[in-house]
Amino acid sequence: MATQAVDKPRTSLRVGVQKFGTFLSGMIMPNIGAFIAWGLITALFIEKGWIPVPALGGFGENSAGVANIGLVGPMITYLLPLLIAYTGGKMVYDVRGGVVGAIGTMGVIVGAGIPMFIGAMIMGPLGGWTMKQLDRLWDGKIRPGFEMLINNFSAGIWGAVLAMLGFFGVAPVVSGFSAGAGQVVQFLVNNGLLPLTSIFIEPAKVLFLNNAINHGVLTPLGVQQSLDQGKSILFLLEANPGPGLGILLAFSFFGRGAAKASAPGAAIIHFLGGIHEIYFPYVLMRPLLILATIAGGMTGIATLAITHSGLVAPAAPGSIIAVLAQTSRDSYFGVILSVLLATAVSFLVASVILRTSKDKGEDDLGAATSKMEAMKGKKSSVASTLNGGATGAGVGTAVLAGPIKNIVFACDAGMGSSAMGASVLRNKIKAAGLTDVKVTNAAIANLTDTYDVVVTHQDLTERARPRTESAQHFSVDNFMGSPRYDEIVDLVRSSQTAPADTATTAPAAAVTAVGGGAAVASADVAPSAGAVSEEAAQSAASKDILRSSSVILNGAARDRDGAIDEAGKLLLDRGAVDVGYVQAMHEREESVSTYMGSFLAIPHGTNDAKDHILHSAVSFIRYPEGIDWNGKEVKFVVGVAGVNNEHLHILSSIAKIFTNKAQVAQLESATSVEEILDLFEKVNS
Repeated sequence: MATQAVDKPRTSLRVGVQKFGTFLSGMIMPNIGAFIAWGLITALFIEKGWIPVPALGGFGENSAGVANIGLVGPMITYLLPLLIAYTGGKMVYDVRGGVVGAIGTMGVIVGAGIPMFIGAMIMGPLGGWTMKQLDRLWDGKIRPGFEMLINNFSAGIWGAVLAMLGFFGVAPVVSGFSAGAGQVVQFLVNNGLLPLTSIFIEPAKVLFLNNAINHGVLTPLGVQQSLDQGKSILFLLEANPGPGLGILLAFSFFGRGAAKASAPGAAIIHFLGGIHEIYFPYVLMRPLLILATIAGGMTGIATLAITHSGLVAPAAPGSIIAVLAQTSRDSYFGVILSVLLATAVSFLVASVILRTSKDKGEDDLGAATSKMEAMKGKKSSVASTLNGGATGAGVGTAVLAGPIKNIVFACDAGMGSSAMGASVLRNKIKAAGLTDVKVTNAAIANLTDTYDVVVTHQDLTERARPRTESAQHFSVDNFMGSPRYDEIVDLVRSSQTAPADTATTAPAAAVTAVGGGAAVASADVAPSAGAVSEEAAQSAASKDILRSSSVILNGAARDRDGAIDEAGKLLLDRGAVDVGYVQAMHEREESVSTYMGSFLAIPHGTNDAKDHILHSAVSFIRYPEGIDWNGKEVKFVVGVAGVNNEHLHILSSIAKIFTNKAQVAQLESATSVEEILDLFEKVNS
């Protein structure tokens, strides 16, 4: 069944808050494991824990009379904020941004003396962004051989400046904000007003604004409260699964059609899996049901306040399993009761609404799901469980949030086939006059969810999807002349000419719509480590990547493995690689073929084999009679070993040649090594 198209969301304050919340969530969620570890250590080993251990819990003194530091304090003061800062900086400017962001955050931590989660969420991205801007000032102006020196010292100097800025400037401001927000929360608790927060939180969840509230405010304040009191009610204001479970149970009993049939399965996913998103379409189908979630949320919060219950750390995802795992030792009764009462109240209110409604919702679950996806701005990873999977099919149209600006060609190592494919696609896009589109290449392990389109070999697509959930995916099996490239060009052109209020969708036969959490939308994405840039090409042009000694006009190998050995030996003879890299070339071939099309194969090592590369080099072997390469005829084998971007210039040249039939014919008829090298030079000129 074809996937239903989703209308493109208009730019609005809600969309802006969604993106901001998603960005905050992107810093917190990858580090939830660390929060869980801290929560478990706290619950077990503090003085009031299940197994009090002074040395681990940080109370009492050791045999020498020195106060125990323990794990709890250092983890929450240093480890967790630094992890958040590093993640935030890395989201903006890869590892370099993460390192600088973490350095700057250290100044905030020391300057404040309290857990600095908000400070980390400021300094991490700030460090990454400012470092990125500074690098742009001298990009392409550093003399060869001085790159590492300049890069390391610039990061160190700017990190030190940010640390001082954090110590003297950011720390006092964030400390004041935290103190003020804490007083507001305490005022609400003391006056019994905290349940009223459900009036804002529950509608925000359905509108996908909860990340900004939960990760931007509640989690940082909850961590501080947990450190002071051993637990916090704030962790369960948004994560309580009771309100959503009540809605789904009401549909299970009193709904009709697809809504009733799908509700029990959705309830299991929601309650045990913690994916609250799955009940949002049911609320959107009957907007009045928001009253049921508010009533349930208020009941749960009131129960927690009356019983003085809370969690020791965030529960993510909002599964009952995660909630119980993070429950304070003295709060199990209150937490469980809050979930049960929230479920009961939500169920009762929702049941009344459903039973008194004339329209029982037989046919509009799919429409409500599409409405939810439109608000979210992308396909939902759980929508396939609703309405018989009609809206979450694996193949079909995919939503574009705007004009396509960033395309990445990904492979295992990010330096061979992806560079070739990116070069071919880049040339096609430039030929179409689409100059504002950036085409880069990267290793799958380095992908981030910041691209509009991801192109991979058909055997690698499933590996790339989880890392780039919001992107559209194209699978190819011929890197040099795949018809998918023309489809991508057409898609890029249509995305830039589509009306602002109309959704742009990709061809159903070519694109896979991938669901998941909301993605960070960014048109200004840092190039990947393997990106082919004009500056890199100019820098590489003067380097002796392909030598005459590495060119063979009549290869001796008679099969694929022999050809890989022959190409690898030329790299070995150059001193470019060690023996381990040649073995990695075979490993790469066993996982995914390096056949490019146009009689060309470019064997190269896996991503893990980069440590076996001593310097960049390329080898070129011609097999006039052709050899069998996994069922494909290959006449040209190019062995690749690249450090950074140095080899990409020659690969770009090769891509230009092999997309031109006349130039391929020249390679076939060449009678000397000089003719091969001259052809590359002509292409580069």
